[in-house]
Amino acid sequence: MIDTEGFRANVGIVIANGAGDVLWAKRVQAGDSWQFPQGGLNTGESPVDAAYRELFEEVGLESHQVNLIAQTRGWLSYRIPEHLIRKRQKPRCIGQKQRWFLMQLSCAADEIRFDCGDKAEFSDWRWVSYWYPTVDVVNFKQDVYRRALRELAPAHSALVAGKRYSGNSRGMKRRKKSRRT
Repeated sequence: MIDTEGFRANVGIVIANGAGDVLWAKRVQAGDSWQFPQGGLNTGESPVDAAYRELFEEVGLESHQVNLIAQTRGWLSYRIPEHLIRKRQKPRCIGQKQRWFLMQLSCAADEIRFDCGDKAEFSDWRWVSYWYPTVDVVNFKQDVYRRALRELAPAHSALVAGKRYSGNSRGMKRRKKSRRT
C-alpha cells in the first residue's frame, strides 16, 4: 500500500526479553546488514494485524508468544536513498511510513525461527541493548529508529522495571487465535 505521496505503509517490531534487550536480526543476502523485523501492510489490514502477521512470517512467533506493550502514536517516515528507488515501479515508492510496536517475548528464545514466511528475511539474530540499533542499522533508517525507540522508551523502561505500562495502548487489541490451524 503506497500512499499518494509515495510512502509505503509498514510496521516495525521491537521484541524485548525480560532483561530489556531487543532482538536484532541479520538480513539474508544483505552482507552484514541487521535490523528489526518489519514489513508492509496488506490492503485492508490494520497496523496491529500486520505486526502480528510480520512477527510470524519473519521470526516465527505467534501472538500468544509475545505481550504487546506499546505502539507509536502515529506514522514515522523515512525516505529511501535515490539510488535505491525503483524508477519503473508504479506507483513509485520513495520511502516508508511506519507504525512501531514494542512486544515482550513471553516464550523461550529458542522458539524464534526464520522458516515461516514465503522466503526467509533473516539468517541470524542476537540480543542487543535497547539503543544499539540506532547506530548499527543502515544510515537512512537511523533517524526513524531513534524516533521510534524514543517514543517507545517509557514503555520499555516500565518493562525493565517489571511494571505495567499504562501509556499509549489505544488500538492494540491482542489476537485471540493462533496463526496455525
